[in-house]
Amino acid sequence: MMSNLKLGVEVISARLKPRDDYGGVNAFVELRFDDQKVKSSTKIDDSSPVWNEKFFFNISETEDLSNLFLEAYVYNKTSSITKSCLGKIRILGTAFLPYSEAVGWPYPLEKEKWSMFSFAAASGGELALKVFVTDNPSPKVPNLIPPTPKKIPSKTRHRVHNIPKTEKSKSSPRGDQKPSQTQPSEPQRPQPPPVMESSRFQEPRFGSLIPTTMGINPNPPDYSIKQTNPVLGGGRRARPSAHDLVEPMEFLFIKIVKARDLPRMDPTGSLDPYIEVKLGNFTAKTKHFEKNQNPVWNEVFAFSKSDQQSNVLDVIVMDKDVIKDDFVGLIQFDLNEIPTRVAPDSPLAPEWYRVNHERGGDVMLAVWFGTQADEAFSDATYSDALNALNKSSLRSKVYHSPRLWYLRVTVIEAQDLVIVPDRFPNPYVKIKLGNQVVRTKPSHSLNPRWNEEFTLVAAEPFEDLIVSIEDRVAVNREETLGEVHIPFGSISRRIDDNRTVPDQWFSLKNENQRRVRFATTRLHLNVCLEGGYHVLDESTYYSSDFRPSMKELLSHKQPSIGVLELGILRIEGLNLSQETGKKETVDAYCVAKYGTKWVRTRTITNCFNPRFNEQYTWEVYEPATVITIGVFENNQINGGNKGDGKIGKIRVRISTLESGRIYTNSYPLLVLRPSGVKKMGELHLAIRFSCSSYIQMLVQYWKPLLPKMHYARPLKVVQQEILRQHAVNLVAARLSRAEPPLRKEVVEYISDSNSHFWSMRKSRANLFRLSSVFSCLLGTGEWFQDICRWKKPLASTAIHVVYFVLVCSPEMILPVMCFCLFMVAVWNYRLRPRQPPHMDTRISFADNIHPEELNEEFDTFPYSSQDPGIVKMRYERLRSIASRAQTVVGDIAGQGERVHALLSWRDPRATSMFMVLCFVSSVVLYVVPFKVFVLLTGLYIMRHPRFRGKTPPGLVNFFRRLPAKTDCML
Repeated sequence: MMSNLKLGVEVISARLKPRDDYGGVNAFVELRFDDQKVKSSTKIDDSSPVWNEKFFFNISETEDLSNLFLEAYVYNKTSSITKSCLGKIRILGTAFLPYSEAVGWPYPLEKEKWSMFSFAAASGGELALKVFVTDNPSPKVPNLIPPTPKKIPSKTRHRVHNIPKTEKSKSSPRGDQKPSQTQPSEPQRPQPPPVMESSRFQEPRFGSLIPTTMGINPNPPDYSIKQTNPVLGGGRRARPSAHDLVEPMEFLFIKIVKARDLPRMDPTGSLDPYIEVKLGNFTAKTKHFEKNQNPVWNEVFAFSKSDQQSNVLDVIVMDKDVIKDDFVGLIQFDLNEIPTRVAPDSPLAPEWYRVNHERGGDVMLAVWFGTQADEAFSDATYSDALNALNKSSLRSKVYHSPRLWYLRVTVIEAQDLVIVPDRFPNPYVKIKLGNQVVRTKPSHSLNPRWNEEFTLVAAEPFEDLIVSIEDRVAVNREETLGEVHIPFGSISRRIDDNRTVPDQWFSLKNENQRRVRFATTRLHLNVCLEGGYHVLDESTYYSSDFRPSMKELLSHKQPSIGVLELGILRIEGLNLSQETGKKETVDAYCVAKYGTKWVRTRTITNCFNPRFNEQYTWEVYEPATVITIGVFENNQINGGNKGDGKIGKIRVRISTLESGRIYTNSYPLLVLRPSGVKKMGELHLAIRFSCSSYIQMLVQYWKPLLPKMHYARPLKVVQQEILRQHAVNLVAARLSRAEPPLRKEVVEYISDSNSHFWSMRKSRANLFRLSSVFSCLLGTGEWFQDICRWKKPLASTAIHVVYFVLVCSPEMILPVMCFCLFMVAVWNYRLRPRQPPHMDTRISFADNIHPEELNEEFDTFPYSSQDPGIVKMRYERLRSIASRAQTVVGDIAGQGERVHALLSWRDPRATSMFMVLCFVSSVVLYVVPFKVFVLLTGLYIMRHPRFRGKTPPGLVNFFRRLPAKTDCML
């Protein structure tokens, strides 16, 4: 009897990549389910088609739904009679959900049939579908294209449900019905049907707490990289120079050095001088000095050419007063007579200028026109930041991370502990280095032994290592039995594991020892600085440096292989109003990190399209490294305590860059908020990697990625992640002391210190990546099944011939495989990416994420700030996911236990039969030539379906009957 349940499929949209580079894509989708087939409309010359068409299929047996699957084929209609497959997807019946739970989802397209070029076609695009099970298809949705009657053979008992009643009444008899094709005619979304009573499709208990209205935007925002053509300083064919990757910007520089013999203006004879620099409506002021006729300023002001509203520059010397400042003198410059300095010319020498011709006084200053290549550019106060309270936070700056070391401390034992008054001892050792504190396990002896090893992160310049022995007197009360400060100058250093560091005894200072004569508490330690490690302050997946800590290893064993140049041009379309709902000013600056070198551009105030045009250079020691560029909003200009806002960041891997080529692209600034992914603007960059020795770079690919100590004495994964957090905190603490400071939130965002936090979105994204990796193997299995089923007799015959040739000439197997891989690489060369990869919102599952998952991802950790009901719902959801994973792990373990049961005599009859089978097989394999055996085995596996039974073979049945340990579990 036929069930009333229907399988609904909504074909939403697709992103396609054609097989060739000629012409567009005329795409349509063909759906297949349980011997039913339906086609969508054809979108002409559109690589990103949008359909929004719904189809419904009959489900004959609900109990057998898990064994069925839905297939969707995407075809390119090349002519009226020919078509080419762009890819397909297969969705198992276990993934079908009721309408209220189903969401639109982009599925990666796989190749229809495996071939030697399937690796190129495996990433050929995506198809967005919404698949659901319902018992109440909406009757208000009309057909987009009336179905064409077509006779279906009488042996087909499953038919596609035709939604409109009018069409159903006009169609041919039941055996002639065809799957219908529908499209909503109203802008309102159809109401979801009620939840079915069947326990198979029942919603989980926490489903009512999660919003279910979510789908795919048919017009998604553009998050792709775009190639730009800026007018760079030296042109694309110019010789590399200091500023040939940025657009030239002209500035008027005024450097005020000092003054001498300024006249007194107050009746008291005192003078509090300062200087005003006026250019049109812009006024810059130096700091004032109290009672000083010979002040020294050494301040530089820079006026952009676009801000030059006058042809005269006024330099006015003023005397600061309580009521009204007094005029001291004036120096004027005609802009037409100011010289122009072109870098790398020598700096313009400052000159003395008379301030007041009647009373005297001179000021030493220099005025010139220059560009951002000028040495004074980084120290200047710019015309757009003259009214800022904290001008130092606006300047560009280059920082260097402190050199980090791993400090290994082994606590061995202690002797002669002094405990007054006498009580049962409960001592432990506490090790403190800065903010890092570790403790040993408590012991119960006056001469305790621990033999525990700890690893800490130390930064140059070092702080003293403090080691103390604490006695736990009560639950929350400890008493110090002794303490020692170990200076780092006395700690041994080693490069590799071949050198043995001797143990040392340290005498501890203890106030209680003064009361006990001849009592000296000693602590036995082994302390050393590990110089052979690279201290990771970034994730190993996108780290910017892998060199060891010790200078000797840096200079002798790993020379530079090239130079990386970065030109930060500008940002377009900055918009923070989508977060606050109102128009705001943006004070943006950029930070780039590669290796130990951090660079910070100047802050452009009150601008939604800031132009930086600053160029920086790094030495490259490893091609498999990543440079990170982040954009932030400066909230420290007016002295606020609010942290700097995160606008977005990008990463560029050095190995993806061609040597000597200039990449000029605009990168979308993406940031994930609790409301979803947002595009905050576009960052325009110019990047060039220049390789100094191509052979040396190729050799670097075959060397170990990390220093030798990481393999000789590897760190545990959990320990390495904890040490990385300590390293990020140390770097942030040191860089926050610079002027201007690089704040902690900036360092953590660039270093991605929270990448280890769990989130449902990342878990699903990694699972999708894993399935994409194994999609080729799955495609190979499906192809081989089709060969064995003889769906295409010609292909199956050809494979039999090839198999016969390879069995007869086994020495050709490896050469043929290597040659096929070579041809795949040659074929993929024309499809190679032309631009560096960027953060993909679809791979990250950020463009179609459930609001509840985002809320969970941005929740505080380890203590949640959400309502207990929400936390309970998340816990139940996690339990449901873990139960599925538990079942999968149990099934895998059961298969392995069945293999062990073959020889374990747990099932005596099965083991006896397996022994007889093995003995007979050994005799047969000894008598029959190996080539003949392999040939017959292959032919048997690929035999024609008429020689196959509909039940599994005997070996499979035998294996399934073997015992597993599942029945032994509680």
